[in-house]
Parts: sequence; structure tokens; C-alpha cells
Amino acid sequence: MDQEKTGALIRALRAQRGLTQKALAEAVGVGDKAVSKWERGLGCPDVSLLPELSRVLGVGLEALLSGRLDANDQERGNMKKLKFYVCPDCGNFIAAAVEAAVSCCGRTLLPLEPQKPEELLSVEKIDDSWFISSPHPMTKEHYISFTALLTGDTLFLRRLYPEWDLQTRIPCFGHGILLWYCTRHGLFRQII
Repeated sequence: MDQEKTGALIRALRAQRGLTQKALAEAVGVGDKAVSKWERGLGCPDVSLLPELSRVLGVGLEALLSGRLDANDQERGNMKKLKFYVCPDCGNFIAAAVEAAVSCCGRTLLPLEPQKPEELLSVEKIDDSWFISSPHPMTKEHYISFTALLTGDTLFLRRLYPEWDLQTRIPCFGHGILLWYCTRHGLFRQII
């Protein structure tokens, strides 16, 4: 941890939030002299204070430790480049336009790379929607948790549940990429 960089970041984030040194100190349970010391690069926050300091300043622990915020390049591509993150513990899933620092249940999540499946989901166009089905097992331990259709400007996602048949409809926005996540085997894709 570079004390000067971390201190400069703490000072900048505190100012952005409109906090005085005293207000920040009270929020994390230290004296205002400690905050002043950190901001001047003469010391670092105790490790036990980092989670609360991170929460109050609205920044991740990694940013505090590195002393810098890493901004993503603005994505001007299409929705087909979305990144999906899935928590292996709780099943939470997150989609982001560009790679992001994502964590859930105490784990850092990495973006999933969609694979080509050995067996495709069945997709039929019925009226104005895609009817998606599969004989895939839908047990509590092994099931498809979501299906999503990505087109150039649209993401439509359906949450699926264990012990229900895999049958769902997604509005037909034209052709695109159908993605689905199997809790045991990962993220898959097929063109529809």
C-alpha cells in the first residue's frame, strides 16, 4: 500500500462526498487527526477500518489499497459484448457492459466466457416470441438458472428455477445470441 496514493484518494473521495475530516473520522470510529495523517501520506488506516472506510467513501477495498480508481473505457459496442458474472454460492447474477470489479458472498467474480454447447436448447418461434425448452435436468443441485437473449441493443433475461420444467418464452426482437447458465457447467451460447 502506497501511503501517499491512498491518502490522496481518501482526501479526494472525502471531498467528493462533502465530508469533513471530522465527519469521516466519526463515521469510521477514529479521531480527525488520524484522517489528517492518512491524507498527508504519513500513515495508513488500520486493516480493521478498511471495510467501513470503503463503505463510507463508496469505493472498493482494492481501490483503497492501490490508491487509485480504475475507470473502464466507455463501451460503444453492442449489447452482444455484455459480460456476465454469477456467484457460485448464492446464484446471484450480474450483467455489465464492460469488464467490472464484481464481488458477491465475499468472493471476487470473474466474467464468464460463453461456451458452445454440445446440445442446443430447443427454440421455436411462436407468434411474437421465442419458445425455449430443453430436457435439461432441473434439480436443486443442477439446473439452468437463466436464459437471456442479446441483440445489438437489447438484453431480455428470464430467471428459471430448479424443479420446474425448462420452458420459457422470450419476446422475439429479431435474431441474436441466446445465452443460458447451467449451475454445474457454466455459461453457454447459441445463435438464434
